[in-house]
Amino acid sequence: MKLDKGTNNPGLVLRRAAVTAAAAALSATAVLGGGLVTAAHADPTTTVSGIVLGVGADQAQRVVSWYASEGTAQVVQVAPTKNLVRGEFPKNSVTFPATVTANTVNGGYNGHATIDGLKQNTEYSYRVGTPGAWSPTYSFTTQNFNGNDFDFLFFGDPQIGSSGNTAKDGAGWADTLNVALSANPKAELLVSGGDQIESANNETQWNAFLAPDKLRQYPWVATIGNHDVGGKAYEQHFWTPNTDRSTPYYNGDAATRSGGDYWFTYKNILFIDLNSNAYANGSDAAHINYVTDVVNKHGRDAKHIVLIYHHSIYSPADHANDGDNQQRRKDFPTAFSNLGVDLVLQGHDHSYSRSYVIKNGQKANPDERPGDTEVFKGPGGVIYVTANSASGSKYYDLTAPNTTKDPNYGPDPLNPKNHWANSVENQEHVRTYVRVQVRGDKLVVENLRSGTCAAPNAAVELGNVEWCGPDNGASAAPGVGSLVDKVVIHTNGKPEPGKPGPGKPEPGKPEPGKPEPGKPEPGKPGPGADWLQ
Repeated sequence: MKLDKGTNNPGLVLRRAAVTAAAAALSATAVLGGGLVTAAHADPTTTVSGIVLGVGADQAQRVVSWYASEGTAQVVQVAPTKNLVRGEFPKNSVTFPATVTANTVNGGYNGHATIDGLKQNTEYSYRVGTPGAWSPTYSFTTQNFNGNDFDFLFFGDPQIGSSGNTAKDGAGWADTLNVALSANPKAELLVSGGDQIESANNETQWNAFLAPDKLRQYPWVATIGNHDVGGKAYEQHFWTPNTDRSTPYYNGDAATRSGGDYWFTYKNILFIDLNSNAYANGSDAAHINYVTDVVNKHGRDAKHIVLIYHHSIYSPADHANDGDNQQRRKDFPTAFSNLGVDLVLQGHDHSYSRSYVIKNGQKANPDERPGDTEVFKGPGGVIYVTANSASGSKYYDLTAPNTTKDPNYGPDPLNPKNHWANSVENQEHVRTYVRVQVRGDKLVVENLRSGTCAAPNAAVELGNVEWCGPDNGASAAPGVGSLVDKVVIHTNGKPEPGKPGPGKPEPGKPEPGKPEPGKPEPGKPGPGADWLQ
């Protein structure tokens, strides 16, 4: 796999003169694992802010993004935490040069760098900047690269600022992260459902979203929502791997908006993230072609395929019958079934839902009951999950199925209050998050409460909603950490005759997780990457 080193990305203006001058000042020039020994010397007055740890192209990478006051030759300095002495980085620490671009939102600059060649089961410390002008030191920990089991967390629409009170929204968001990661300290990814903020270029809202240090300790898998797309700040805050920003995936003027589709692999999962803001003028077909191409090239090495995008096509609440969702319900499901997608994670509707097993846009098994806690998806089966608000900034109430708006999205015969596609629909006006446990051939999906009716819960505090708790407020809200919904999804359906199933190799090809001849095993650095051991 060709790794993104940051400096080879088209469309970005790298301050090459500064980087060249900094490289000339290096006391050592050995290139190890994509980094350079020691750090560049540059303007000590440069300040950095908005640091966020992002996901890389695979489990051996991380991407760090930030804002800077000057466009100097900034770097990310990295070392195994055990090698720091009284908080000081060792002289043989490695630095990764940054791509630095003029910031179109608020002046200054934004930068990103890819940390490459990480080793499994290791704690790393890193900082951003230049000698004499370093950011605080942060740390992250890699885990076992070879195992099939790991957990990741999925968060719906923080949308900081949407309650009308940015500080309260930020407090709810920070509390959800603290609750979720205190309960799941070994979670390996934080996955976004989109709408990080309310107003695309509002840096006060971005600052509140980025305030929790958890976003510098765990990799954020960014997803663009409709409130993020209206400006460049989303792209300037998050650099994502393997990103295609072609017009069909961009939804508008590339000079003023953010967008793009991207993918990455993590252990035994192929993740594909789509910009669902782009859907008209052939964009849905383009998204399907993108997913098809990525699955054809990389899906055979994955046990599970997970799609992420913002606009929930099986919305249970306010957006249930939006015109764009009605169109996507026609465009997406059959293609996703044909491509072997296992799980689709969505946001936008500020309420929770979990679909039945859906195949080709229809309920796959008529015997599946509402709220079943164990399902066997079989070939072509897909589960669609919509995440509720993770910050408490805004909630949407569940809506009754309305066949006058969409005759194809009517009630569930087994539970007429719900839409036919959804096994579970829930809204309590309390913050929640979704935990996904990857366990071999199973995906365990749980929706967990990260708050109660008490503060921080901005929509409730400010009176933006009239009730709080289960059954439209008739029951008291259960405690933090309590379970809203849980399902065990068995994904090992039988393959079509003559075709290997997901994660099964073709004859003569190595099994997933085992290296091809001459290639290093995951978690073991290749030649020249011993700096991180």
